Amino acid sequence: MTGARALQEFLDGGAVDADVFALRPDYRAVLLAVDGIVPGPSTERSEALLVAAEASARRALADRSVEELGHIGAWRSAYTSFGAKPQRTRNSLEALMRRAASGLPRINRLTDLYNAISVLHQVPLGGEDLTGYDGAPRLVRAIGTEPFDTVAGGAPVIDYPTAGEVVWCDDTGVTCRRWNWRQGRRTQLREDTSSALFILDALAPMSDSALHAAADDLATQLLTLGPGVDIATRVITAGATPPGDLT
Repeated sequence: MTGARALQEFLDGGAVDADVFALRPDYRAVLLAVDGIVPGPSTERSEALLVAAEASARRALADRSVEELGHIGAWRSAYTSFGAKPQRTRNSLEALMRRAASGLPRINRLTDLYNAISVLHQVPLGGEDLTGYDGAPRLVRAIGTEPFDTVAGGAPVIDYPTAGEVVWCDDTGVTCRRWNWRQGRRTQLREDTSSALFILDALAPMSDSALHAAADDLATQLLTLGPGVDIATRVITAGATPPGDLT
């Protein structure tokens, strides 16, 4: 998938099911599709972002526990609403915040970058390889028969979500379970990823302006990853008119 137009067409096919908005009307998502990334190892720039994110996390947790942070508390409540146990299955932001005190992982410059943005802006942020997708991303409440390509005990396995679980999926199966808990193997970022999808998830009390600031910061950082980086963006909210619909 190359070019901003193709990226935008991909995003325009994305959707959030009405049943998800019925569960959390305050949910908003910003999707960024990116092409032209030049893969590479961690750099001084990505290291500086991670160091800043770790310092930000320490400040945020200086006088409160992780569970008391507003956006993390909101996601814990959302998990409970569809039957997940947030003590056992932590959203991606909470998982990173719990690691930040002892040090965030250093993986490669692309993964380092989006992990840092997630912590700096206190927003769950997933990154996936676009070449692994079959159709557009959709956020739905699972039936329970959708396949999820993952790893258990060090070996590849096919797992399945529980009925009613909120999952991101495409035409082949689940790409991320429990909203923003665990991403699948099929679409995971790789060392040679040059096209990627990023999903920023927001609930109240996170404001629209804070969500958009996080997306803008992510886009700014992504543009440093190659001379020909293209980015397309899509915002999905409850009651929004789908692309191509008449108003």
